[in-house]
Amino acid sequence: MRTMNLLVTLDENYLPPLYVLLQSVFVNNPQTAFDVYMIYDSIREERVAALSDFCAAHGGRLYPIEAREDFFRDAPVTSRLPRAMYYRLLARYLLPGSLDRILYLDPDIVVINPLDRLYDADLDGFLFAGAAHTDITGVTERVNQLRLQYERPGYVNTGVLLLNLDLQRKELQKEDIFAYIDEHKHELILPDQDVLNGLYGKRVLLLDDSLYNYAAHRYETYRIASGGVKTLDWVMQNTVIIHFCGKKKPWIKSSRGRYGILYQHYAAMVRRQAPDRRNS
Repeated sequence: MRTMNLLVTLDENYLPPLYVLLQSVFVNNPQTAFDVYMIYDSIREERVAALSDFCAAHGGRLYPIEAREDFFRDAPVTSRLPRAMYYRLLARYLLPGSLDRILYLDPDIVVINPLDRLYDADLDGFLFAGAAHTDITGVTERVNQLRLQYERPGYVNTGVLLLNLDLQRKELQKEDIFAYIDEHKHELILPDQDVLNGLYGKRVLLLDDSLYNYAAHRYETYRIASGGVKTLDWVMQNTVIIHFCGKKKPWIKSSRGRYGILYQHYAAMVRRQAPDRRNS
């Protein structure tokens, strides 16, 4: 059985969807053991212990890493630039030096097919692998290119990132990130995403978002852009990661959308194992 490294970053508010994410990962990758590294703040010890038990019950291991305040002493931090925005960008400083790569996933995600092809992507020369969400008009991409002054096509979404930790330890420096944020702090809208694209855009291996970062609220965009090929049936057979990015979250009954039933399917599995964990 192979082992994959997963990275999540969160506070206690996102623990319920994290259980759902992990349930979907475990169920759809039965031949893989997962080492789950969780960079966190403001989570009670008993909650961390319960999550560790949940991972162990599925053959996984949880490695909790509490984000230390002193590590961010020199980071520009404001109400618009909270410490948490740095966690995935600076993960290489906080993770064990023995790891060569790790897959970061936002908690508002479900995995519906095996992760092997994504995890094994050839990262030679790339600091990250990630996907830009399909944009039929191209308007959003052009605005972001002008705003952040980058030339590479596609504005990468940071909800799914494969991190090349070996290369990052050599080339990604926290001082560069802090300096970029300080210089552009008045232009940043989605801070960590803007930093990734503006500072490291050319060092990101671009992935197919319809496979590895499918935006759940953009069904019609994918269907139209593919000439009608990427329907619900196609998604169920081919898509690996569905991302409930944006304001409509599937754990809110009024905001579940087209793929909400998938989320509820995995949430129900979690509840059956531990009824005290509320995921909706």
